Amino acid sequence: MNEIESLNTPESEGYVYVRERAAMETLIEHVDRAERVALDTEADSLHNYFEKVCLVQLSLGGEHYVVDPLAGLDLGGFLEALAEKPLIVHGGDYDLRMMRASMGFRPRRDVFDTMIAAQLLGIEQIGLAALVERCFNIALGKAGQKSDWSRRPLSEKQLLYAVNDTRFLEPLADRLRSDLAERVRVDWHGESCRAMVESSGRDHARDPEDAWRIKGAGRLTRRQMAYLRELWCWRDKHARSANLPPFKVFGNQQILELLQWAEAHPGVPLHQGPKLPRNIVGARLRTLEEAITRAAGMDQTQWPEVRRRDRDAPRNDCSEQINALRAECARIAQELGIAASTLAPRAALEAIVRSRPRNLDEIMENGRLLRWQAELVQGAVEKCLRSG
Repeated sequence: MNEIESLNTPESEGYVYVRERAAMETLIEHVDRAERVALDTEADSLHNYFEKVCLVQLSLGGEHYVVDPLAGLDLGGFLEALAEKPLIVHGGDYDLRMMRASMGFRPRRDVFDTMIAAQLLGIEQIGLAALVERCFNIALGKAGQKSDWSRRPLSEKQLLYAVNDTRFLEPLADRLRSDLAERVRVDWHGESCRAMVESSGRDHARDPEDAWRIKGAGRLTRRQMAYLRELWCWRDKHARSANLPPFKVFGNQQILELLQWAEAHPGVPLHQGPKLPRNIVGARLRTLEEAITRAAGMDQTQWPEVRRRDRDAPRNDCSEQINALRAECARIAQELGIAASTLAPRAALEAIVRSRPRNLDEIMENGRLLRWQAELVQGAVEKCLRSG
């Protein structure tokens, strides 16, 4: 039987839904004996402002489990056992962040991320479903993708969807690990995974002065940004109060359209403006009108400052070197068969040129690159800086 035939179809292989103490104790025993564990989570960020982990899926040695963190179980022994095992994840940064925030979980062993592996192999379609189809010719369904995982009971279709997020990770990791070894990129992958795990363990609180600057804010005037800030804060307050994701209260595009109308029509009643969603009534409508009035009455000294991103700043004498370095790195990436952004993001190259690093460590520090990335671009950096 070949590798594809040995994998059962998503509908034919069972799983254990862990909601009771006895099932949890059995799972802990199996985790203790496992060599490695494939891990994924489902959260409720599409349906709640205060997001949390609602399911933890695991596959180990051909067995599949769905743990329900909302069932009132003591998860301490389970999380302790899991932390001591090498993990397999796909795009694990979000899952590890959520498990840290919701459960205090941090892995203590190696983590193998199949999405990072796919990027380092130059695979264009790096989603889990695309990789499973590419490697095993099995199509995974999308039903359940936008489920509200915080609601109970969960349907069989939802649970099958959740199980499929880990069901194929062990054989997929084996396939990708072999390909990485063949192309001598195992060390790249290890360093990249360690950096991902380290990053997922840090707090990334947004600056309050940046949180409200949504996509499209850079095209606004200072006066329009005063409206944006007031409307964003109005939406955030009501999203928190209702425990809804902000887009379910008022979308970003709706904010941008409303602020442009409000600026152009000072003093005009809101009911004469753009059509509002049906949920903007009562206190939401009244406080929205108050937010617009506050923005309209602000003195120019109260308007936010326009912040230009580094890439929007004048390039002056750096522009030629930046373009040369980008072109050289694009050539290197093409020879390696990976995306240029995987080798070195554009912002990293611009920071490197402006800081004029003198050695490999400074390239890593100033460009925020990993060692394998810095080693690959070092020659190009030295060449481009010399030419300037």
